[in-house]
Amino acid sequence: MTRAAAESAVERHAHLAARTAGKLRVDCHVHTMWSGDSTTTPDELAAAVSGSEMDVVCITDHSTIAGAERLAGELACRVIVGQEQRTPDGELIGLFLAERIPPGCRSALEAARAIRAQGGIVYAPHPFDPMRHRLRAEVIEQLAGEGMLDVIEAFNAKTSLESCNREAAAAAARLGVAAGAGSDSHVPEAIGAAYVEMAAFTGRDEFLASLRSGQVVGHHFDSHRPWRARVVPSLRDTSDG
Repeated sequence: MTRAAAESAVERHAHLAARTAGKLRVDCHVHTMWSGDSTTTPDELAAAVSGSEMDVVCITDHSTIAGAERLAGELACRVIVGQEQRTPDGELIGLFLAERIPPGCRSALEAARAIRAQGGIVYAPHPFDPMRHRLRAEVIEQLAGEGMLDVIEAFNAKTSLESCNREAAAAAARLGVAAGAGSDSHVPEAIGAAYVEMAAFTGRDEFLASLRSGQVVGHHFDSHRPWRARVVPSLRDTSDG
């Protein structure tokens, strides 16, 4: 990490200037160029992770785990393989995935079952943001009632209405599930906007336990990507079908 990169990250996200000793910074919701609406390249993500001193990123590209699998061996931080999948009920994220969530899930419950079948974590992103393809409140209640919901995103940095994030945090507490936080970054500059400070963990069960006692850190950040000349590598040779 260069001093300039760290200073630039702190200038964008002032809370990065201080961190709790012994805790990891975990961004639960990150997109890369493998998502159709993001152009963040591996090199750009690596630089952003370094500048923000992020310890763990959950790469949750739309409809694919190809980028997460590729970057798990390339980034300096730990990568949790995830996927954000659209369903007729709204978007749902799976974490700690070994396989792609199959397309064509007819409901959020079907997608949640596919996530759980491979030992993954079911994570509800930006659940109360009316500007997003979110899970409806009754669907969240259904998933929680059937024991098929592990995490509600209590802070999403792209959500502009603070009341939406507050409602999400309250729902996590009321339903007894863990509270997550993520930058929902579609540009590298967003890395560091939101994360959870939490204790070290190994697998998915320790991750959930640490998340439950973690501290959400974040602010709203939804900047458009500055134009600059760049080449986005082809994904044709890394497609998972």
